Amino acid sequence: MTMANTFDLSGKIALVTGASRGIGQAIAELLAQHGAHVIISSRKAESCQMVVDNIINAGGSAEAMACHIGEMAQIEAIFAQIEAKHGRLDILVNNAATNPHFGSIVDTDVNAFQKTVDVNIRGYFFMSSYGAKLMAKNGGGAIVNVASVNGVIPGLFQGIYSITKAAVMSMTQAFAKECAGMGVRVNALLPGFTDTKFASALVKNEQIVKSVLQHVPMNRIAQPNEMAGAVLYLVSPAASYTTGVCLNVDGGYLLG
Repeated sequence: MTMANTFDLSGKIALVTGASRGIGQAIAELLAQHGAHVIISSRKAESCQMVVDNIINAGGSAEAMACHIGEMAQIEAIFAQIEAKHGRLDILVNNAATNPHFGSIVDTDVNAFQKTVDVNIRGYFFMSSYGAKLMAKNGGGAIVNVASVNGVIPGLFQGIYSITKAAVMSMTQAFAKECAGMGVRVNALLPGFTDTKFASALVKNEQIVKSVLQHVPMNRIAQPNEMAGAVLYLVSPAASYTTGVCLNVDGGYLLG
């Protein structure tokens, strides 16, 4: 590996979930800029087409594939489709997530609880399982799970979401340990306070923003594209000896 190709993803097939907007979109576009063919995935293929068009218009390669990761049949279907069409998968970024309950943890509705667990834990687990097995057929690959700083310090009124993100961190390390022998590296990104539609309940609340920024040494909210570079590193040849890492991109929030 030379410095010239440290971040080169030419010839790689990458799947990014939750890629129709926000952090997922930023990750997908950056991977495409570095040569990967990126499969843009979200619950509805139509919502992914704008991102596909952006990538193609910029000279990259991409396509849309629908997948609701809270549905096992759809997880099975997307990997069957990828294997049939491309014969391989080199990169998987598990970014799709849900957070239907914003309020007191003791008032969490059982349906909101189950939906959050089905997507954020079961979805990530089986996406990683199917992904690792497909990668292993072609010598290996790299998986990145998008967790959250809330997995370390639970977010106020984000109880079950924070719990699932802590599980994703543990899951990342478990998969890293068991999949290394398959040639599959597994790492996690822990975004801090980021300006996305997903986090709109937080970033549009001035009181919450003021409270959170008191604990962020860089004293600002991140933009989605500031998360993408860390993922590029983790899936690239530059991180060839890196697995089981939970990488904070949080403006210093977890420094305490």
